[in-house]
Amino acid sequence: MEASVLEGLRIVELSAFVAAPLGGMTLAQLGAEVVRIDQAGGGPDLGRWPVTADGASLYWHGLNKAKRSVFLDLRGAEGRRAARALACEAGALLTNMPARDWLAYESLRAERPDLIMVSISGTHDGQAAVDYTVQARTGLPYATGPARPDAPVNQQLPAWDAICGLLAAVGLLAAERRRRETGEGQFVALSLQDSALWMLGNLGYLAEVELLGRGRQAGGNDLYGAFGRDFATADGRRLMLVALTPRHWAAVCAATGLGPAFAHLEAALRADFARDAERWRCRQAIAALLEPWFAARTLDEVRADFEAHRVLWSPYQSLEELVRDDPACSPANPLFQRIEQPGVGTHLAPGTPLRFAGTDDRPVRPAPVPGSDTRSVLAAGLGLGAAALDRLAPDADGAGESLS
Repeated sequence: MEASVLEGLRIVELSAFVAAPLGGMTLAQLGAEVVRIDQAGGGPDLGRWPVTADGASLYWHGLNKAKRSVFLDLRGAEGRRAARALACEAGALLTNMPARDWLAYESLRAERPDLIMVSISGTHDGQAAVDYTVQARTGLPYATGPARPDAPVNQQLPAWDAICGLLAAVGLLAAERRRRETGEGQFVALSLQDSALWMLGNLGYLAEVELLGRGRQAGGNDLYGAFGRDFATADGRRLMLVALTPRHWAAVCAATGLGPAFAHLEAALRADFARDAERWRCRQAIAALLEPWFAARTLDEVRADFEAHRVLWSPYQSLEELVRDDPACSPANPLFQRIEQPGVGTHLAPGTPLRFAGTDDRPVRPAPVPGSDTRSVLAAGLGLGAAALDRLAPDADGAGESLS
């Protein structure tokens, strides 16, 4: 069997919330050994929603697949010393805890000169922030949802957390590559807010304001700069239709049979619907022709026409429908496997979406039982005996490894 791509890389993770745990899990699912250390008793994430009827956090288990779990008293000197020693022994630390005092990089580097430390903060100057507060600061909630300037709408997906977590994984791998080439360690600083600003800048949102004097406005489901919006069908379903390229637009014309009508509309509006900007400028008139076409057909009828002409579209569905009915969210998709998650039950879980040619598919490894690796990690990593283990992990049952 082929080795996992990151086999041999060892990382200690001191984290909470989304970004840092996601960064650690991204690396763990690629084969790195990632040890997550939480405050004894579980820390702030252990009960975070959604939870099962018995109170087990699906959030915690979802973000910690393939890791090992250690509980230490991080408020006490001995627990902090053990956490530092584990990080130095591993050689890589990923954390969103403040990089000062007992977690100051220079202090850790004195014990392990080639240590890699990735430190996630809320803002670049060390202020606290989470995804929802960063969303509010970006201005995007005023461009989300219906066009009501008095009603900003945050999105439910913590996109900035996700981007930040993936950047943290990239930063750690970049520093590890440099260490292999030079032998030097590295302190990598990353902020949640800067991750959001980086992406806004990359997509032109910031330059649009500075150079053109305008910001993005809320417009429901209209696709900015091209043609795309939602429509209702005869059976009460809704779908999203997108035409980003001339081919996409030609497919819409062919599938709906409205090509001649659109040609007349182009002439009347002096427009060229083969161009993105023109479809955007004339989007309301285009939609006015399409709305009755959809209103006269069921979703299944639309599906048949659109699939025959390779239209870019998708029906709207609920999360329940996604999980219950959609083959993309099932074992038919290699991303997913059904796992037995200790403390939670059997459910569908994703592995890494990265697929490497020439490597075997690996089983999706569940999250550990919280704290179950404490004694085994401390014994193997630090060589501690029974007396020291009893002091540091008095509540651990010594169940040993929780991952195969």
